[in-house]
Amino acid sequence: MASLRDIKNRINSTKKTSQITKAMEMVSASKKNRAEATAKAFVPYMEKIQEVVASIANGSSDASHPMLVSRPVKRTAYLVITSDRGLAGAFNSNVIRAAYQAIQKRHKSNDEFVVIAIGRMGRDFFKKRDMNVISEIIGMGDDLSFSMIKDIASNAVNMFADEAFDELYMYYNHFVSAIQQEVTEKKLLPLTNISSGKQITSYEFEPEQEEILKVLLPQYAESLIYGALLDSKASEHSARMQAMKNATDNAKELINGLTLTYNRARQAAITQEITEIVGGAAALE
Repeated sequence: MASLRDIKNRINSTKKTSQITKAMEMVSASKKNRAEATAKAFVPYMEKIQEVVASIANGSSDASHPMLVSRPVKRTAYLVITSDRGLAGAFNSNVIRAAYQAIQKRHKSNDEFVVIAIGRMGRDFFKKRDMNVISEIIGMGDDLSFSMIKDIASNAVNMFADEAFDELYMYYNHFVSAIQQEVTEKKLLPLTNISSGKQITSYEFEPEQEEILKVLLPQYAESLIYGALLDSKASEHSARMQAMKNATDNAKELINGLTLTYNRARQAAITQEITEIVGGAAALE
């Protein structure tokens, strides 16, 4: 059985750990609120650009663009969004598992796919398995701006246009609530099913619709990537907040159990000491 000093040291170290996890929970809660507000503020822009693109793409048979046309698939790209840090429960592992299982199911060799990694955790996972990571971005921080991911987003769109790959899937965590995040697979390219889900407003375009699509479609695809990244960041902070809350609760339960053990051991030591004193006194009589 551990000594009283050992038990006391464990109680003190667990209390310090619980203080750290509680502070991390509060920090993540604050970051989650900001990230959630930012993600929701971006939604109206995404909906409006989707509505305009849908109006052009679906409303005119004359308008065409390579990003709207499906072609025989020789190579597939997977854009996987994870975080740079752990301590977020199953946030990273769920996304990585979904992407990895899809790759294993669809492809027999590394020549049939490429990986675009956003986040250190996903980048490290795929590189350790010698999978073809053609582009990566890490160290973005919590204050995201479109300029941070514009290069990787525009490169992905340009590589599709240059037929470096023939379709692009995106994997990320969709923010549902503070305690729920859903792993989402979205086929980003080609844009074969553009629908805003609302009644399409009638627009008049100047110049020609094809000229507008050349500018608008890459921006739309880039906005989908940026929107998914904002969504993922809100999910990350929510997952980390919940993980730190669970860690704090577990630390409290451990402290209670150790305190009970400590009190029992101390009572046993006191009882033994009293017994020895009484026995010694009886021997002197």
